[in-house]
Amino acid sequence: MSDPVMSDSPPSSVPQILKSVRIAGTGSYLPERILTNHDLERMVETSDEWIASRTGIRERRVAADGELTSHMAAKAAEKALEQAGLAAEDVDLIIVATITPDTITPATACYVQQHIGATRSVAFDVSAACSGFLYALEIARHSIGAGAFRNALIIGAEKLSAFVNWTDRNTCVLFGDGAGAAVLLPSENGHGKVLSSHLGTDGAQAELLNIPGGGAACPITSENVDQKLATLAMQGREVFKHAVNAMRRAAETSIEKAGLTIADIDLVIPHQANLRIIDAISDRLGVTKEQVFVNLEKYGNTSAAAVAIALDEANRTGAVKAGDRILLVAFGAGLTWASAVIEW
Repeated sequence: MSDPVMSDSPPSSVPQILKSVRIAGTGSYLPERILTNHDLERMVETSDEWIASRTGIRERRVAADGELTSHMAAKAAEKALEQAGLAAEDVDLIIVATITPDTITPATACYVQQHIGATRSVAFDVSAACSGFLYALEIARHSIGAGAFRNALIIGAEKLSAFVNWTDRNTCVLFGDGAGAAVLLPSENGHGKVLSSHLGTDGAQAELLNIPGGGAACPITSENVDQKLATLAMQGREVFKHAVNAMRRAAETSIEKAGLTIADIDLVIPHQANLRIIDAISDRLGVTKEQVFVNLEKYGNTSAAAVAIALDEANRTGAVKAGDRILLVAFGAGLTWASAVIEW
């Protein structure tokens, strides 16, 4: 795989970060409906044992009819704002990371702004698949650090059930719906901060994981509507190989940028895609299973929402405490990868 496209050092025309930024609150939302592996046994030729042994997934959440990506994003956002003590009308910036937007245009972030009443905010989406939440984190922390915004609400939200081919047992067992959010504020008195981050892209591998239809390249027409082109397609073996290598490199890069070693990391929150990938990365980084936060078995792969949901769950269950150093790392279609080290 080629080296990351993004430079480690910003060009001289881009302002340097002037102040540190912290995560002041987190939130998440999961739909009520639970779709278990046993439920899928009645839908496609598969089994609970086959799915669990190959992915680590036992169940996933599926949004209700009429429940959209923006609805889930708004509910996660409201929880994050409440925890941060920030009123919606005081939000400056909303970034929604998603590959399952309510509409192609306008951005899902515009609907979220409307739902929560954040009338003052600038709102837009980022599309970086499973890495999207960490891409949003990077954009937001630079924007706040440079003084362009006072605060930011970043959200990873997906309704993947609307883009899954429910007749393809290789992909339909993997994905779930949900949303996670975080509020970013300037650090106060050095308490909590994003220490480092790293992003990368390899567009030469774009065909490995994509939704081929529904865009300008392949509009859905009456002639191709039965071909399920607007659903997720994946070359699983190749994606696995690239995911492990890219996430390991991204993790090591962010740790080095933070001036730390893996021994300084208290908790690793990886993208929740496949337990075999998580185990492989843990082994290559040299961390124990106890150091790695996993909720994959309950929610499946929620793409841009996965790291955000896991971060909120770790926060609210006490898996992280003040002063802990957390490594976040993700990999997704694009191919994209991202990592960040946070001091809680």
